[in-house]
Amino acid sequence: MKTVHPALRLAAPLALALGLTGCISLGGGKAPPTLINLTAETEAPAGATFNGRAEDALIVLDPDTDRRLAVQRVAVTVDPANVAYLKNAMWVERPERLFRGLLAETIRAKGKRLVFEDSESTASGRVRLAGRLLDLGYDGAGRAAVVRYDAVLTGPGGVISSRRFEARVEGVAPEAKAVGPALNRAANDVARQVADWVN
Repeated sequence: MKTVHPALRLAAPLALALGLTGCISLGGGKAPPTLINLTAETEAPAGATFNGRAEDALIVLDPDTDRRLAVQRVAVTVDPANVAYLKNAMWVERPERLFRGLLAETIRAKGKRLVFEDSESTASGRVRLAGRLLDLGYDGAGRAAVVRYDAVLTGPGGVISSRRFEARVEGVAPEAKAVGPALNRAANDVARQVADWVN
C-alpha cells in the first residue's frame, strides 16, 4: 500500500475545505515579495517633549505570544484546530515586537506621560503594560484580519488591572497586499483602545 507523507495529508484538506489554496504556504524558501510592518496612525509630533520622573513612566513590554505567533510568518486560522501561514508574506520583525512599538507610539501620542519600551519583564518602573497577544493574523473562514490582546497594567503599589481588546477588519481577500493593510488597521484600532484605557 502506497504511503502518503503526513504533511500532504494535512495540507490537502485544509486548502480544499476553505478554498485558501492561494493563501496558504506550508514550506520555506526565499524571502517573500511582501514584508508586512505595523505603523502607528497616531504619532507624537516632531519636537514634542515629555517630562516626568523615570519611576513614573509607563514601561511597555513585549506581550507574550504562543508559538503560532512567535515567528515572522503571518498566521492564518483555517479552523479552530488548524493553522497555516500566509503565502508570499512575512513580518519585517517578530509580530509581538512590532505590536509593542505600535502600542508605545500610540500611547505616547496622547502626550500625557513618559513612555518607554522594554523587552524584559523585569524592567524598572512602577507602571508597566504587559499582557498576551492572542491573535495578530488572518481568519481564513471569516475573511478578516484579527487582532486580540489581553492587556495587564501594573500600577504603583503593585495594583493590577486587566482587560481584553479586539478589532476585526472584515471582507479581506486572502492575499498579502490586502491582509497587510487590514492587519495594520486592526492593530491601530486596538492600540487606540489601549491608549484610552491606560491614560
